[in-house]
Amino acid sequence: MKTDSPLPAPGAPLEHYVSSAPFDLQSVEAMTAEQSKVFQASQLRLMWWKFRMHRLALVSGIFLIVLYFGILICEFLAPYNLHTRNMDYIYSPPQQVHLFHNGEFVGPFVYGRQMTLDMDTLKRNYIDDQGDVQRLRFFCKGDSYRFWGMIEGDRHFVCAAENGQLFLAGTDRLGRDVLSRMIYGARISLTIGLVGISFSFLLGIVIGGLAGYHGGIFDLIVQRIIEVLQSIPSIPLWLALAAIMPITWSPILIYFGITVILGVLDWTGLARAVRSKLLALREEDYVLAAQLMGAGSSRIIGRHLIPGFMSHLIATATLSIPGMILGETALSFLGLGLRAPITSWGILLTEARSVSVIAFYPWLLLPMLPVILVIMAFNFLGDGLRDAADPYK
Repeated sequence: MKTDSPLPAPGAPLEHYVSSAPFDLQSVEAMTAEQSKVFQASQLRLMWWKFRMHRLALVSGIFLIVLYFGILICEFLAPYNLHTRNMDYIYSPPQQVHLFHNGEFVGPFVYGRQMTLDMDTLKRNYIDDQGDVQRLRFFCKGDSYRFWGMIEGDRHFVCAAENGQLFLAGTDRLGRDVLSRMIYGARISLTIGLVGISFSFLLGIVIGGLAGYHGGIFDLIVQRIIEVLQSIPSIPLWLALAAIMPITWSPILIYFGITVILGVLDWTGLARAVRSKLLALREEDYVLAAQLMGAGSSRIIGRHLIPGFMSHLIATATLSIPGMILGETALSFLGLGLRAPITSWGILLTEARSVSVIAFYPWLLLPMLPVILVIMAFNFLGDGLRDAADPYK
């Protein structure tokens, strides 16, 4: 058999065809700048890119961030103090903001109002005085307040004209500005969901995680407790737990009592979801490897198992927070939750219990609008976060 190259002599070293230069990955598989940006991106960056593609979730997230930032400075944002009464303007309907008067640009203003009393129905009727132009003031001095109950202040983002009125959402039976009370009420209604979900997640992840990872008699006891709690109707359970709180408690203690009630009612579903996931994941090889290396139960559950279904936890959290906001609203509306002088959206809705009040003063239902918007925003945000938690799909 003939060959094109002569055979080496016996004992001679074979010719070496492999380069001895250091190996360079880029020279073998050269990546463009765009490819390098994607393949070398961190997990958080991939999640952010995926989340930005969900436009509705992005808008909802910005909306919620603005709301939660607003509760930090609600005293500044509210046109009036929480307890300010305008006795001359009881049940005044919302005022409309105008920019032009008689064809000329004036800037943001409202018309003054005159009140007449209907002697047949004893209803107050308010008529706009087209000749009384009241320009709005911004970053102005108004009602005094204590910022977070500690710092004295009187600056507001927007105020009525001097000796004027500004009721963008109307007033209630005591002449209090509904918009200002809605802004103050957001602080309680929005934070009660965060505090409640923290308590619920702590119980659900710890109890459900231990039950799913260890099983045995502990799992049996936990499942029977969950079944008992879930078999009790929600309303009677709310009634019983709310009745336990003494009427002599301060508003702060009542606030934390309501959060504990909402957390106790919500942890069972999460605990069962965590248990079912851990029952499947604990059989994986990486769990056995962590056990052989001496990792404890808390480390295996917290560092290896829970991140495996983080998308489910995120979706559960974003759905549980609006559920707790609705729970607080329902309890307060029924007179079983928070009580005055605490102000929340549920307490504001108690002003609209009567059908006659709704018929004559429908603006008292306006506190229902932020409840609806917040719940929808949390749902859309949950969809986007759930998809973004699995960026490789």
